[in-house]
Amino acid sequence: MARFASASWATALVSCLAIINTIIPSVAAQDTRTISGTNADGVTQTLLVDRTPALFTGDFGDCMGGNSLMNITSFDAAYYADNMTVLFNLAGTSNLLNQSLMLHISVQAYGEDRFDFLWNPCNANFASLCPLNASVPIFGQASIPVSTQDVSAIPNIALAIPDFEGSAVLRLFSNSSQTQIACFNAVMRNGASFSHPAAVGSALGVFTLFALIASFFTAIYGVSVPHIRTHYAHSLSVLVIFEVFHSIFFSGALSLSFPSVLPAFWSNFAWSAGMIYTDSIIKSLNGFTGISGNSSQVGGAGSVTLSTSGGLTQQIYGRSISGTAGSALVERGEELASHIYKRAINETENAKLYDWAGVPVSPGLPLPGDWTGFPGTLAQVDIPAADAFMVGFLWLLILIAILVGAVVAFKWILEGLSAIKFIKQDRLALFRSHWLGFLGLVVLRTLFIAFFMIMTLCLYQFSYGGKAGPIAIAAIVFLIFFVGTLGVSAYACFYRAKFSKLDNAPARVEQPQRKKKSKWYRSAKSSSTDDGSKSGSEGSLFGLNFLGRDAEKESVHDDTNYSKRFGWLTARYRRSRWWFFAFWVVYQFVRACFVGGARGSPMAQVIGLFAWELISFAVIVKINPFEGSRNTALAVWMLGISKVATAGLSIAFLPNFKVARIPTTVIGVIIIVIQGFLVIGVLILMVLGFISSYMSVMRNREEFRPKGLANVRLKYFGHLEQKATGLPPPPPPEPEEPKEPYFSVKTVRRAPKIEDEDVDDFVPDMEDQHPTVSQFSFNNRTSRANSLANSTRSHGSVYGNVPYGARVHRASWSSREFQNFNPDELRRGDSPLETPPRVSSAHHTANNSVSRTPLMRPVRSQSSLRQATNSPPQGR
Repeated sequence: MARFASASWATALVSCLAIINTIIPSVAAQDTRTISGTNADGVTQTLLVDRTPALFTGDFGDCMGGNSLMNITSFDAAYYADNMTVLFNLAGTSNLLNQSLMLHISVQAYGEDRFDFLWNPCNANFASLCPLNASVPIFGQASIPVSTQDVSAIPNIALAIPDFEGSAVLRLFSNSSQTQIACFNAVMRNGASFSHPAAVGSALGVFTLFALIASFFTAIYGVSVPHIRTHYAHSLSVLVIFEVFHSIFFSGALSLSFPSVLPAFWSNFAWSAGMIYTDSIIKSLNGFTGISGNSSQVGGAGSVTLSTSGGLTQQIYGRSISGTAGSALVERGEELASHIYKRAINETENAKLYDWAGVPVSPGLPLPGDWTGFPGTLAQVDIPAADAFMVGFLWLLILIAILVGAVVAFKWILEGLSAIKFIKQDRLALFRSHWLGFLGLVVLRTLFIAFFMIMTLCLYQFSYGGKAGPIAIAAIVFLIFFVGTLGVSAYACFYRAKFSKLDNAPARVEQPQRKKKSKWYRSAKSSSTDDGSKSGSEGSLFGLNFLGRDAEKESVHDDTNYSKRFGWLTARYRRSRWWFFAFWVVYQFVRACFVGGARGSPMAQVIGLFAWELISFAVIVKINPFEGSRNTALAVWMLGISKVATAGLSIAFLPNFKVARIPTTVIGVIIIVIQGFLVIGVLILMVLGFISSYMSVMRNREEFRPKGLANVRLKYFGHLEQKATGLPPPPPPEPEEPKEPYFSVKTVRRAPKIEDEDVDDFVPDMEDQHPTVSQFSFNNRTSRANSLANSTRSHGSVYGNVPYGARVHRASWSSREFQNFNPDELRRGDSPLETPPRVSSAHHTANNSVSRTPLMRPVRSQSSLRQATNSPPQGR
C-alpha cells in the first residue's frame, strides 16, 4: 500500500490537529440538524450534523504511561470527505500554574510518520492553553475547511480498508524546561472493521448451542450402549468446535506485533475462551489483580497544585524545541494556525459530543493503536491482560453451573411430561434412570474441552506476573487440571489394559534363539490365542496392542462397562484408535506451554509452536483417529492446516525481521482468509451435523419426515454400521467393459430333409479312419458322376418347380467328405451317424427323433448358375 497522504494532505491534517483547542465562530444561525456541504467532486448535498465522518479517532490514552501532567477527558479528531472539513475536540484539566507551552502534533499510519509540526497555542488564539493555568479548564473545538488539493492525495482505500491502522498523537512541551509534560494518543478509524463480537460472536454462540444440544441428544437416546455410541461418534464433536475457536483466538496470545486487522478479527471468538466483558466483573477483579485508575480520564495530574517556577524534573520524552529545526516547525505551525476560525464554546456541553467519538481507555489496557501480544488482542474486548485468567476461570465456572442446571431441569421436565401422559413412560428411559451419571459426564467433558484454554491462561498468568492472589489461584487451578486430566487419561488406558492382553505389534518377526539365553529373548510382533489361532489387534498405544480375552473384549466400543466409565473420552474415536485422547492431552499441553508460557521469548515461542504444529499435524493425519467423517475432515485436515499455516505466517510478525506494516497487513489478511474459510467450514458441518443427529434420534420411527431424505437416512445408517466395524469399506465393483459387436458360430445342426430319405442317395462310410489330403481331391471321376446324377435326380424330384438355371440352397461340401470323418467322432452319443449304415426306411420313419442318414446328400459344387446335365463327365 502506498503512502496514504502526500505533503499537502499531511499539512492540512496536521494544521487541524495543531489548533485542536481553537475556538471558531458560532454556527447557531445554521440548522443544528443538517448542513450543506460540497465534496471533492464538486457535488453539493444536504448532510446530517451527527453523521459519521470518513476518518476519525477512537479511544485515546496517555502515551507517557499515566505520568502526564494533564488530565484529558475528550480528544477527538475527524475528517469529513463530504464537505471537506476537519473537526477536533479537546477537553481536560491541569494542575500547572502559569506555564507557557508548545504543542507537537503528529499523524502516523501503518508505522510511518506522515506529518508532524510544532505550534504555539498563543498564536492560534487558544486562550485555555495560553498560558496553561490550573484555574482555567481546557475545553475547545476546532474546525477547518480544506481544499481539494489538500486531500487529493488521500487514496480511497484509506477510507474503506477495515481496521485502518493509524493514530494521532498530541505532545505538550514546557518552554521553561524544554521537556515533555504530557502525551496523548488516539487511534484512528474509518468505520470499517472485522471486529463485531456482539453480532458474530452471538451467531457463532447460537450455532454452537445447537451443536451441543444435538450432541447431547445423540448421547442419551437409545437403549443399547454400543448402538448409542455409534450414533454419538458421528455427530459433530463439541470438543472440535471449541478447539477451532480456541485456535483462532489464542493465535493472538503470541508475543508478536500484529497488524490491526488480526486482533479485530480474533475478538469475534473471545467468548469461546471466556473473555466476556461485563462491567461488574471487571471492576470487581481490578482491585484483586492490582489494577487501579480512573476510567473517565487519562493523565497523571493530581489534586495538588504544582509549581513550575524552577522547571520540571520529569524525564525527557520527545525532543527539545530549541534549534533550527524547532524554529522552522514553529513558523510552519504559526502559518497554519492563522487559517483557523474561532467560535464561542459552550462549557456546559458534554465532553463527548459525537457518537463516533472515543473514550479514555480503561485502566490496565494498553495504549490505543498498540496491537502487540495478548494484551493487544484482549484490548479489543476491553479486558486487561492482568484479569485474563480470572475472567476466563469465572466464566468457566458459570458455564458449568448453567450446564448442570440445564441437565437437572431437563430430567425433571421429562418426569413431569411423563406424569401427565404427554410422553411415553419409557421415553429416554436410559437417561432418566442414570441422569446423575450423565450429569457427571457432562461436567467432566466440559472440563476436558476447557483443558487447553485453562492451561494457556494459567501459564500466561505465571509469565505475566502480578499480585500474589491471582498467581496462587492460577497455581491451584493448574495443578487440578494438569494432574486431573493426565491422571484420568492414564487411568483410562490402564483400566483398559488391566482387562486385556498386551501385545507388541502386528507382524510376527522371530529372532533365532541363541545358546544359553532365556526364551524371552525371542520377540513376536503378532499374537495368537491360546488355541494357536491368530488374533487380530484391537488397538495400539505407542507400539502396544490391546487384545481382548474373549469376544466381548475384542472391541473397546462393545465393552459396555468401559463405555459407561470412559465413553466421554473414547466414544468418538475408531475402535483401533480409542487411546487418542491421551495423545490429545499431551499435544494440547505442549501447545499451551508455547502459547502461554513462552511469553518472554517471542522467537522461541513462534518457531517452536510452528514446529510442534507441523509435527503434530503429520502424526494426527497418520493416526486418523476419528470414526465420523465430518470430525475427521474438520479436526484432522481443516483445523490442522489452519494451525500450521497460521503459525508459519506469524513468523513474519517477529520484531527481529522488521517487516514493514503494509506487508504485515497483507499477511494478516491472508491469515484471516484461512481462518475465515475454517469458520465457514465449521458452520456447514454444524448444519450437516444437525441433520444427521436428527436422523439418529428418529432412527426408531417407521415414517421419517421429510420423505425426501428417507433414502439418505438408510444410506447414513449403513455407513454408521460399516464404520463401527473398523474395517475399510468394500471396494467398488469393477466397471464392465463395453461390449463390442461380434458374431461367432459355435455349432451348426442341420434338420433332416425329405431328400435325405432317398435310399439311393445314401453313401456308406468308408473304412479309412485316417483321411488324407488325396481323399479330398475328387480324383475319382465315377464317384463324381454318381454324385452329380443323384444330385440331378434330387433336384428334379424335390425342386421341380425351380426355374431352369436357378440354383437352390445347399451345403458347400459333398457327402464324400463325410466318409472321411474319424469313426470315433461318429460314435458320439449325439451323432446321427452312430447307427449302422444300412437301415430300412420304415425304421427311420418310426424313429425320426435321431436321424440315421447322413446330414447332407452328396452334391457337386457348381460354379455356374446353369444346372448340370446327366452327360458323363468329360476328360480333363
